[in-house]
Amino acid sequence: MDEESPISMDAIDGYIAAAFETDDPSSIAKALGAVARTRNMSKLAKDVGMNRSALYRALSGDGNPEFATILKVVKALGLTLTPVPVIDRKSDAA
Repeated sequence: MDEESPISMDAIDGYIAAAFETDDPSSIAKALGAVARTRNMSKLAKDVGMNRSALYRALSGDGNPEFATILKVVKALGLTLTPVPVIDRKSDAA
């Protein structure tokens, strides 16, 4: 996930999904931040109930956003988190 390149609207779903597949909270926050910057960050901050600078910090990858903040951002971006069973790839290979 290249942080320097802008993310096209068509690539957002895959970009977010790839970040969640890393299981790395910092990568997830960075990806949400990158997507948020492709949208109107001021409006997103208002929708989430935070000021813009706090939202930038939370989604920088260096911040440590609360899970509630992540859920609010995901919802404000028009996405949802849906738990799915983990596929055991070792047993699939057998």
